[in-house]
Amino acid sequence: MGDDGTAGVQAAAITLQRRIEWCDTDAAMRWHHSTIWRFVEAAETELHRRLGILDRTFGFTPRRRLEAEFDVALQFDDLVTISLQVAHVGRTSATYDVTLSVDDRRVASAAVVVVFIDGDGRPSPWPDDIARALREGVPVA
Repeated sequence: MGDDGTAGVQAAAITLQRRIEWCDTDAAMRWHHSTIWRFVEAAETELHRRLGILDRTFGFTPRRRLEAEFDVALQFDDLVTISLQVAHVGRTSATYDVTLSVDDRRVASAAVVVVFIDGDGRPSPWPDDIARALREGVPVA
């Protein structure tokens, strides 16, 4: 049983694809390091949309920590698969593990910690239904 009291529950996850656009490249014609964060945010947005929580989380989940590791330099028009999984849901934060791949070969990975905040910008406990959606991958009712 996990530390959150769940047994055999699959956390929320999503996979989508994006192409490296011309604007994603640097002077060396390879993808710019900042591109990974736009791809991560695209996956996070779509996951929250599918879970039915986007209207309650957009603008209320700033980043607390970002880290990335780059394995392969990508170039214009490469088709990238972005896989985002909720790795942990705490009282006020959540951690996403992200893998980017091309043709089933990992090209980069990232970890992102977001914090749920109230209207004054202070950390706030996740509402129960949002926490459950993130932990279990089941849309809110």
